[in-house]
Amino acid sequence: MGYRQLTQRQRYQIEAGLQHRCSLRAIAQLVGCSSSTVSREIRRNTSA
Repeated sequence: MGYRQLTQRQRYQIEAGLQHRCSLRAIAQLVGCSSSTVSREIRRNTSA
């Protein structure tokens, strides 16, 4: 299986999961990708 970018909808789902304080695993299940993908996406798109 090749690399697939997350869709805008998946990114919104990740954001909603974070706002509801869901675990990375729960968000990954909702989005349909691995928890490491969710983790990378969050790290990439947050400012600290």
